[in-house]
Amino acid sequence: MTCDTTAKLNGKVIVVTGGSSGMGFEAAKNLASRGARVIIASRNETKLKAAQHHIIETTGNHNVAYKTVDLGSLKSVRNLASELNAEDQINVLINNAGAVGLPDKLTADDLNLTMQVNYFGAFLLTFLLLPKLKASAPSRIVNGIGGAMYFGEINFDHWNDIGRYDIITALGSSKLAVALFNAELDRRLQHTGVTANAYDPFVVRDTSILANIPGVIQHVSKFFINIIGQRKEDVGREIAYLPAAPELEGVSGNLYKFCHQFKNH
Repeated sequence: MTCDTTAKLNGKVIVVTGGSSGMGFEAAKNLASRGARVIIASRNETKLKAAQHHIIETTGNHNVAYKTVDLGSLKSVRNLASELNAEDQINVLINNAGAVGLPDKLTADDLNLTMQVNYFGAFLLTFLLLPKLKASAPSRIVNGIGGAMYFGEINFDHWNDIGRYDIITALGSSKLAVALFNAELDRRLQHTGVTANAYDPFVVRDTSILANIPGVIQHVSKFFINIIGQRKEDVGREIAYLPAAPELEGVSGNLYKFCHQFKNH
């Protein structure tokens, strides 16, 4: 797999969460250049408007829309799902949004904030869009995970605890949950025309993912990421490949990293 494809996506409707900046924005721009109707979703409307304008200007595709959503609010996720379900079809859902270093607290929904933003929000959005995805088949779900999942744990009695997890294990547990969710989606969606694959972007330079981490740790982290990290443009191309590539039609349950399929266990 090289992540290179000339496939066009005219007539397809693609939703990208976290699409206003970073690798999500790059993926959205790549997909818009292929002719798809692209809907980007994130919290900040100012960034969304700027991203929408830039994508249209860069690609010449005017069929780019945005929706606001706060994954830390289940009500907000439900509102987004209602708006998206009003679309004629949804062919691809890319659950790209995520955060690290969030405050160790419960949301208004009594869920751990990191777990809700990185997992429960995506879980609910996917669940609410499944009927539309099935009706639009063949369609694809693409879930973002990360290497931090190897430091996580799934403990149903404690995964919403406060004061139990540090920054890495909180992130890891949420991403491990997404990885297991992807595997279960693959199992449940057999013979529906909907596929579920995951991608691990490794670490990515020039994104705002570290914005919530305390100063010294943030600077040290950025130093190492700038040395070993991938360009966000390259990761965006990798993400966009998963919904675009004709050869992945019907392929499901896989994890992709550095444009190669990885063992998913």
